[in-house]
Amino acid sequence: MQLGFAMLCAGSIREKNVKNVLLWNLLDSAGGAFGFWSVGYAFAYGGDDPTSSQKTFIGNAGFFLTGDTDMEFWFFQFAFACALSSIVAGTIAERCQMMAYLCYSIFLCGFVYPVCAHAFWSANGFLSAFAKEPLWGTGVIDLAGSGPVHMCGGVAALVMALVLGPRRGRFHDDDGNVLEEPKPMGPHSVALQFLGTFALWFGWYGFNPGSTLLIHSAQLGDVASLVAVNTTLGAAAGALSGMFTSTILDERKTGVYTYDTTAAMNGCLTGLVAITAGCATVEPWAGFVIGLVAGWVYLGASALILRLKIDDAVDAIPVHMFGGAWGVLATGLFSNPNRMRLAGYATGNLGWFYEWGRGSGNFTLMGIQICSILFVFGWTVCIFTPFCYVLKFLNWLRIDPIEEEVGMDISRHKGSAYQSENTNEKAMSDFNSSRRQIMMDLSSSGKSGKSFRRRVSKSSDKPTPAGDSMGGSEHAREDTEEAA
Repeated sequence: MQLGFAMLCAGSIREKNVKNVLLWNLLDSAGGAFGFWSVGYAFAYGGDDPTSSQKTFIGNAGFFLTGDTDMEFWFFQFAFACALSSIVAGTIAERCQMMAYLCYSIFLCGFVYPVCAHAFWSANGFLSAFAKEPLWGTGVIDLAGSGPVHMCGGVAALVMALVLGPRRGRFHDDDGNVLEEPKPMGPHSVALQFLGTFALWFGWYGFNPGSTLLIHSAQLGDVASLVAVNTTLGAAAGALSGMFTSTILDERKTGVYTYDTTAAMNGCLTGLVAITAGCATVEPWAGFVIGLVAGWVYLGASALILRLKIDDAVDAIPVHMFGGAWGVLATGLFSNPNRMRLAGYATGNLGWFYEWGRGSGNFTLMGIQICSILFVFGWTVCIFTPFCYVLKFLNWLRIDPIEEEVGMDISRHKGSAYQSENTNEKAMSDFNSSRRQIMMDLSSSGKSGKSFRRRVSKSSDKPTPAGDSMGGSEHAREDTEEAA
């Protein structure tokens, strides 16, 4: 899965930031492992007592994997936590500092996600279907994480994108005027995008069928098989509906049939996200329908965030936040009583369509699913928004305008990823002048370790006027002359 996220993100952005985003995806596993090992797993599952009917908001035992910990289960859940962190990476690519990225990766895996996981899957979680006394007799149905993993990551990406602001030039020109159409910024490699999509689809067969946890009986083997089939159908339907709906819409506007690769790939991924919740409790025909609708959800959500001028470099918000919410809702509509029983869920409350089929119209399961969506959204927004503003206050969030123009690969990773890359000469001149000034400052003061983020004016969400479009380059040249 991490390989898929890395390739998809790298292909979707501009070539001047490829090294940076690849390193981020590696740090998702590194920082996420630290966060989930130290406190995350304890907050998610520590102190679980299946014999108790008491509900808890957060775990409280097993920090640093002390005590009697199921190591296999930790490793499986660690993969979920790292996947959630990688969701945010693509959204904020090309403009976020490394310090902020490492901090939020540890915070997401160590605290934000574990609380959601505890609520959904812990034996004492207040939403959990596996509690001794589940909510309203059933508890939330989400086998592999449409809500606590994908939607949580998508909401975190939305918060980060709003606080961080768009990339320079995406929605405004150098004078701060709104562009008629958003400026395209990538992808630089469709081949990497497709490689990432295929890797993610393949990795989903570990996440979804693996979430059955055990296949020691023929019944559980059948459940895992159904999960694999539904995962396949959801992905396929999402890709088809995303691409061909986009084709029809384009033809109505231009009179020409075109086939959008991005709509196909992200439609596929949205289908995978959506089927993740109900893959063990819906029939294959329903899995196909869920994926079909997921493709439309992606197209509508992608258009919406562009209209709202939210800059998402890889469309992670439409795929994961909107796709995850649709998956949780769809499970409340299509869950089949026989499939629920085989997967180990209580059958007192069924999917709403099946409730109507038996003449009851019981909305209980659907209500539980809606409550779970509201919880994930509310918790993530309330806890992650202050965290992002703290990073912004500390000046750890956004990179310098000069660095953004030159690219993170050159400014922070000792050279571009591709030798053929063309760089803005004026931006490079400003960057080199700024770095020379730092060296002169260090030489004259005898100090070391001074941050590159010195006197260059702070970046804002909107571009600065044309005269300052390089983020303080004139000040850098004036400082150089004074030092000389």
